[in-house]
Amino acid sequence: MRNLMRGVAAALLVGSSVVTGTARAQSNCNTTLNGFEDVYCASKVFIRADDDLNAVYQKLVRRLSPAAQVTLRRTQRAWVAGRNSDCSEQDSKLGTVISMGCAVDKTTSRTNFLNDRLRECLSSGCQPAKLN
Repeated sequence: MRNLMRGVAAALLVGSSVVTGTARAQSNCNTTLNGFEDVYCASKVFIRADDDLNAVYQKLVRRLSPAAQVTLRRTQRAWVAGRNSDCSEQDSKLGTVISMGCAVDKTTSRTNFLNDRLRECLSSGCQPAKLN
């Protein structure tokens, strides 16, 4: 799926309606037939990655001291801004174009980073300096 998203360059146009795809695409994203189905399936993958990120973020924030929570919130906001900037571009005809493959890759990478911090908290104690 990762190569499919890169190869097809599936993109969502910000401000446009969300494409829900066909009933077939909703049940089978292994074989999409057109760009609309590609966008629908890529967004499903991104939503899952974002849900995973939010779940580990919530687990980690509950383990941190109040000062470390402030640090995590600050770094998470900066990460979101960076991901959004890195994975989108302005097109004069299309508006904002978002690379879903990029967004999924960066979100998965951040989830792994937060999972590493959570494992540290659980095993040897939280290390707030590593949140930066």
